[in-house]
Amino acid sequence: MIGCTQQDEHEFPRVPVTLDRAVDGDTFKVIYEGKSQSVRMLLVDTPETSHPKLGVQPLGIEAKEYTKQVLEQADKIELEFDIGQNRDKYSRLLAYVYVDGVMLQESLLEKGYARVAYIYPPNVRYVDQFEAIQKESQRAAIGIWEYENYVQEDGFHKDEYESETVADSNNDSGANVNSDQQPDRSCTIKGNINSSGEKIYHTQESPQYTATIPEEWFCTEEEAELAGFRAPKK
Repeated sequence: MIGCTQQDEHEFPRVPVTLDRAVDGDTFKVIYEGKSQSVRMLLVDTPETSHPKLGVQPLGIEAKEYTKQVLEQADKIELEFDIGQNRDKYSRLLAYVYVDGVMLQESLLEKGYARVAYIYPPNVRYVDQFEAIQKESQRAAIGIWEYENYVQEDGFHKDEYESETVADSNNDSGANVNSDQQPDRSCTIKGNINSSGEKIYHTQESPQYTATIPEEWFCTEEEAELAGFRAPKK
């Protein structure tokens, strides 16, 4: 993915800027046109760290620290604008951000610190590219994608994250001694009940398969569904 960005390096103009300070996982300040101005990365969204209503969201601090470290260690920071407006309603610069030639949006998506969001044409130059990277992170279940319902269409849901971490803790400490013993080697499907009482089954292709401690084992998906279990949401 990064190779594609580097090949297009001279296709669109980039503006060199100097870092002022990091603000959030997807926002920071630079010296642009002689003064400090905020930059909001196009097409991505990271969990909040200082939102007046949402407060600190899970993995928000990690996303912020990653962005801060990458920017502070950079020899060169550049902004690339899309064909639409280059400022939002808060007067923040809207841009694709390059750190020593590598697009920061791509790095955040690859690490599982960001989701593709705020898709407002015509500023959609790299949306397909970003969504392809996001799918790989979802498949690997890393970062914000580790917890099934944490990321939803309208943003990040702290309550879902916390319910799943509690379920994981309960599974680790109070699982049925016999539940993780396969009754038959051909029965590989794991049935798990989370803290909300949802019955979810995981096949060997599921991202959470290895980490799942089963309450029940099933030989087929049909068998799991007949027992009231559903497949994990994508």
